[in-house]
Amino acid sequence: MTPMEKAGWTPLPHSDEDLERSKSVPDTPQTRAETYRLAWNDPDFMTRRELRAVRLQLELLKPEMILAERGIRSTVILFGGARLPEPGGEAWAAKNETQRKNLEANSKYYEEARKFARLCSQQSATSYYREYVVVTGGGPGVMEAGNRGADDVGAPSIGLNIVLPHEQAPNAYVTPELCFNFHYFAIRKMHFVMRAKAVAVFPGGFGTMDEFFETLTLIQTGRMERVPVILFGKAFWQRAIDLDFLAEQGTISPGDQDIIDFVDTADEAWDIIRRFYKLGE
Repeated sequence: MTPMEKAGWTPLPHSDEDLERSKSVPDTPQTRAETYRLAWNDPDFMTRRELRAVRLQLELLKPEMILAERGIRSTVILFGGARLPEPGGEAWAAKNETQRKNLEANSKYYEEARKFARLCSQQSATSYYREYVVVTGGGPGVMEAGNRGADDVGAPSIGLNIVLPHEQAPNAYVTPELCFNFHYFAIRKMHFVMRAKAVAVFPGGFGTMDEFFETLTLIQTGRMERVPVILFGKAFWQRAIDLDFLAEQGTISPGDQDIIDFVDTADEAWDIIRRFYKLGE
């Protein structure tokens, strides 16, 4: 079934038809003018600052429509550092010897992320990959491990990339037709949480912290349903953040720390999700 057939019959010409017709007009000074371009097929017009609201809407709609057409109803998010190498791999992001040693030591979380994604994807297979689909930021490190784990068991996975000042290509394990690219961080974050049934957070830096705390805020304020939020690496996170200190200071409520769970292995994390959703019962 073509997109036009899915949309239903109409006596009016479809936009793709008119786009082809517009390419066959005579070549004249008038038809070469920028003003003659169809507005939505004019990159110069579509990237004007005044069109920001339209671009925001398009970035929300494109992935939403594709995921809905694919039948994907829920996801499991893997957040974590792009700089973590796989075990035995080069710590390419290290700026000194201390960082190299720590990144290599933390490479164990690459393997745990990969295993965790396999467990999620095996559950996803029972719903024909409509539920518990792995989603990552689409880049290297922990993100690569997540998409790779899904690929290990022949499952699709989603990658939500973003344009950055330095080159970042999607990792090779993202399902190509579920690989998206964003200009707006805000819309990308919305797509992370819109279908999330669980959030797994691995050691990372500012980007990981940003995504983690935004999710915490949504749950704490009641703007998002309570879902498992799982931090991999208790020793890492207890030094990186101190939620007990915030509770003592009164800047969060006592018990807000209970929004999260600490684990060290993929099996522990999946057991939390399994018990939360009563899977297999």
